[in-house]
Amino acid sequence: MEKLQRSERIAVLMKLLSDTPGKVFTLGAFAEMFGSAKSTISEDIDVVQELLEKYGLGTIESIAGASGGVKYVPKLSEQQIFELLNETAGELTRKERILPGGYLYMLDIIYDPQKISAMGRIFATRFSSKNIDYVLTMETKGIPLAFATARYLNVPLIIVRHNNEATDGASVNINYVSGSSSKIQTMVLPMKALKRNSRLLFIDDFMKGGGTAKGIVELARQFECEVAGIGVLVETSEPVKKLVDDYYSLLTLNFVNQEEGIIDLKPSKKR
Repeated sequence: MEKLQRSERIAVLMKLLSDTPGKVFTLGAFAEMFGSAKSTISEDIDVVQELLEKYGLGTIESIAGASGGVKYVPKLSEQQIFELLNETAGELTRKERILPGGYLYMLDIIYDPQKISAMGRIFATRFSSKNIDYVLTMETKGIPLAFATARYLNVPLIIVRHNNEATDGASVNINYVSGSSSKIQTMVLPMKALKRNSRLLFIDDFMKGGGTAKGIVELARQFECEVAGIGVLVETSEPVKKLVDDYYSLLTLNFVNQEEGIIDLKPSKKR
């Protein structure tokens, strides 16, 4: 490979690292790729780190040891998070989003790649220090958000379903009580889906009573795993007491007044 100028190496390093968050690259691999000394690559990475932190795009972490190297960790500043959530709240409070029965239409936000990627990055910022092994979600609307979070944390995504299929093999089935409707529902996860003693992050699009999150905690116990974090895009302010205590929400829905066309939704204080 033709030897690159420093500006070219920095551009390639920035691209490689930011495209694969959480992946560890050795200095030796970069040195071989660019035909440069490890000391030169180390200086280049210092420049990349300065640029990332200067513009609030994340940081580069060093991994010690024989198998160590460097990895990109996506992070957002509190100001960036505040601006993103205010913008999203503004979009979600348009009166035309009110559905019959006082429900709130959110699908366009949930399925917008750019918007949901930004939300996933917020969760990755919040939970990057938790040593997460898997991101879990419940089918179906939470999948895009959980996938975006898993990508930024560089861990597998596991989707818990309401019914099992023949292709799952042996599965664990548990019943749980919905926190919003108090109905008994079922969640199913194949036994091969999780390794024992893993640390899990549960991500969902909406929380009212917290029944689904509590069910996930119970399901994790069946696999001898720990739910190390719970993140939701929108929670309702009522009921105040959820079935789980420790969770992180981005937005709080206080009420929807269908007759007057008013939606009271704001960035969560629980963040």
